[in-house]
Amino acid sequence: MSTATHTPKAKVPPAAAGAHNHPVVRAAVALGRVLLALIFGLPLVFMIVSSFKPDNQIFADLASINAFLPLGDLTLENYLGVFDRVPFARFMLNSIIVSVFTVGLGLLVNSMAAFALSRIQFRGQKIILTVILATLIVPFETMALPLLWWSNQLPWIDANGLSQGWLDTYQIQIVPFIANAFSIYLFYQYFDSIPRELDEAARVDGANWFRIYRSVVMPLAGPAVATVAILTFLPAWNSYLWPLMVVQSEELRPAMVGIDYFKQLNVSWGQIMAYATIITAPVLALFISFQRAFISSIASSGVKG
Repeated sequence: MSTATHTPKAKVPPAAAGAHNHPVVRAAVALGRVLLALIFGLPLVFMIVSSFKPDNQIFADLASINAFLPLGDLTLENYLGVFDRVPFARFMLNSIIVSVFTVGLGLLVNSMAAFALSRIQFRGQKIILTVILATLIVPFETMALPLLWWSNQLPWIDANGLSQGWLDTYQIQIVPFIANAFSIYLFYQYFDSIPRELDEAARVDGANWFRIYRSVVMPLAGPAVATVAILTFLPAWNSYLWPLMVVQSEELRPAMVGIDYFKQLNVSWGQIMAYATIITAPVLALFISFQRAFISSIASSGVKG
């Protein structure tokens, strides 16, 4: 009769198990978080506080902690000066139009591309995904001039009939940035974590692939949608180089290009800080609104990948 040998399980020492609860460790973690918050938050605090100060006080406070404190002669003159110096409402409207359409169309196009690559089996699927991801290593600056040339050759139908060239239009600020390799990758990773049994059950019920995409997969991809929305909105809202190259009319310029107006003639740093504060507010509001979904999607994609 043979006797079975059992390997004893290794026990985790109590000291090691509770090491992360040690007061010193907790204090070090808290200190690290405070330092990171200061590194990333102080420039933002300086911008907001300086937007309420006149230029002479901004420079006077630079040598002390007062640069980050709302002390001294605080006023709203810088914000009023923004509206006097530039057509701010028009610039903001242009940025909103470009960002909303880029995000909306980007969510549709990139999610459908990722769904096809993740759920539908076809020949060359992995090669297509590899080519898409390879475009991530190409910097935009190397494609800007060829993209500008091709955009100027494309036809467009407007109120005057058929015309050639997209320069100085809304579509040239939107269409080239709808498809995005990183957004496709994020959707692909998230879709790949959704059980395929749901697809099979929907197929049994007679659903086609588009119905599965619309009614099964997308309702479960809320965190991925929020993440892609944020990552698409940020470059669309902060776009500077491309609109500077392709837009000449003041009526079509986005808010980020409008900051050049404050560098002309008499430079007012208080107005620059006020302008920067106003155009930063939508970005902060968007991130705070979708923060949990953003973190959830990044975490799930990282674990899956």
